[in-house]
Amino acid sequence: MSSAERPVRECLLDAAAALLVERGYRAVRMQDVAAAAGVSRQTVYNEFGDKWGLAQAVVVRDNDRYLDGIDQVLSEHEDLYSAVVAAVLFTLEMSADDQLKKAVLTGADGDDLLPLLTTRAEPVLFTASSRLAEHALRQWPDVGRDALVEIADAAVRLTMSHIMLPSGPPEQVAHFIARMVTSYIGAYGKTGGPSGGRAVRS
Repeated sequence: MSSAERPVRECLLDAAAALLVERGYRAVRMQDVAAAAGVSRQTVYNEFGDKWGLAQAVVVRDNDRYLDGIDQVLSEHEDLYSAVVAAVLFTLEMSADDQLKKAVLTGADGDDLLPLLTTRAEPVLFTASSRLAEHALRQWPDVGRDALVEIADAAVRLTMSHIMLPSGPPEQVAHFIARMVTSYIGAYGKTGGPSGGRAVRS
């Protein structure tokens, strides 16, 4: 419930996330979200504009929380290969337990929300790619910015494709993406893979 201690927007996002998981996008009404958060329906419209804006805000918040975890995972590894493996494993394992993503990807009316994670997800993907690239640049400043931006975007998209259509065990997928990333960076003369070469360090 909303309170002086908790911002109305956060209460609305919590209520919407729970309802999306429980009922699916089509069955959720703005009035339902308002009632669950203890505010008026007009308050929900004032905050998010419409139901799609509300759903997008829920997914973006979920994505931001995920990225905070990714920042922590990356900071625990000095070489780029190990960092990518850990980041991809974190993503795949967290997504397997993420009820919101499951509702989006496997729900009866998942097609309604799926664009938030795929074809219309440019804001989400852009944020994920840019935050990953910026973190990597801080930790490994000798790697070129252009190379990191390009490969971070590719790695995010590839990882998302494996969330939607798993093609192998998480460990195998993580090492495949890490090989791709470090091979690409290696083309710029900076690599940190397990097969030799200088590890990229902070």
